[in-house]
Amino acid sequence: MKNPLSKEEYLERVDRSEYPIRGDFFRDQTAIIHSMPFRRLKHKTQVFFSPENDHVCTRIEHVMHVATIGATICKGLNKQGWDLNVEMAFAIGLGHDLGHAPFGHAGETALNRKLNNEYQFVHEVNSFRVVQYLANSGKGLNLTYGVKDGIINHNGEKFSQYLEPSKSKNDLDSIKDRSYLASSYEGIIVRFADSIAYLGRDIEDAVLAKYITVEDIPEKIREHIGKSNGDIINSLVIDLIKNSKESTKIGFSDEMFEKLNVLKEFNYKHIYLHPDIMRYREKGERILEELFDYLLELYIDFGQDYPRYETCESSLGQNFGKYLHKMKELYDKESNIPSQIVCDYIAGMTDNYALEAYKSIKLPIPLVF
Repeated sequence: MKNPLSKEEYLERVDRSEYPIRGDFFRDQTAIIHSMPFRRLKHKTQVFFSPENDHVCTRIEHVMHVATIGATICKGLNKQGWDLNVEMAFAIGLGHDLGHAPFGHAGETALNRKLNNEYQFVHEVNSFRVVQYLANSGKGLNLTYGVKDGIINHNGEKFSQYLEPSKSKNDLDSIKDRSYLASSYEGIIVRFADSIAYLGRDIEDAVLAKYITVEDIPEKIREHIGKSNGDIINSLVIDLIKNSKESTKIGFSDEMFEKLNVLKEFNYKHIYLHPDIMRYREKGERILEELFDYLLELYIDFGQDYPRYETCESSLGQNFGKYLHKMKELYDKESNIPSQIVCDYIAGMTDNYALEAYKSIKLPIPLVF
């Protein structure tokens, strides 16, 4: 099965160069891995807030799972006669969540509430914004079109039984919501890989947290998909490959999709809507909302008078001024929209930095004698 666009279209990038050793998509992988937004993922929540246990999944582990699952599906279909680029899928997986806010989806909810319909914060769209404009001090990562298209359209939270790529090339800058599909099979595959990656892993963490036991998992899931993360991934990947190999669409069999929905409903009831998780989400939302109000007021007062930020009592205000100075060229091009600037800064925070920033504006500075 071939992709709808030409090879040259998937390889388009802002600054064209040749990469004779690495190749284009491996170059994208290394650009993502070496970027600051990627490094911050190790301190961003997946589901369980700011975990002290090293065995609990964080955002950086999740993107590695997605990348490897996506690459595995591509390899499996290539053995069935497809012509998929494994390195492209891996790069999309690595970069797909670079725009996630701190505290998981609580961060997304908080930012949307503060933006108040001025525009929508969608982490898929923000991941594209990060790789295209914000990373590397406002220069972007210069990724290929194919990888950026897969990143902005990954939408792993929406479960579909079958998907096929958009037949036409997407205008990435015009995408503002989750109503689009990637224009490559690799992008579609990573979208499925995203769902596969978190369902089993979240069960594993929930068992570790004693929210559930293995025996709580529905019997049809334990017997026909698996009761461990590895078994669940293996079952879903094999079904996807078998069911897609002779089709123009990527998707699950009817039987597996029915069980997948049972698994999703179980996770929502026992994990994502667990009282402890909901309390964490509420606290995370309040923290980010207060940070947003503080920074927005500060920017309205100080604007681009960078030395004034150095007079702030809070380290947050001082660091925000340094960020603004560094990003001046980009924000000048975008007409310096206050809410956009504050949203960018908060979305780039790790959980740990958001907590420290909150302390810096809420707790008194210790007196030194």
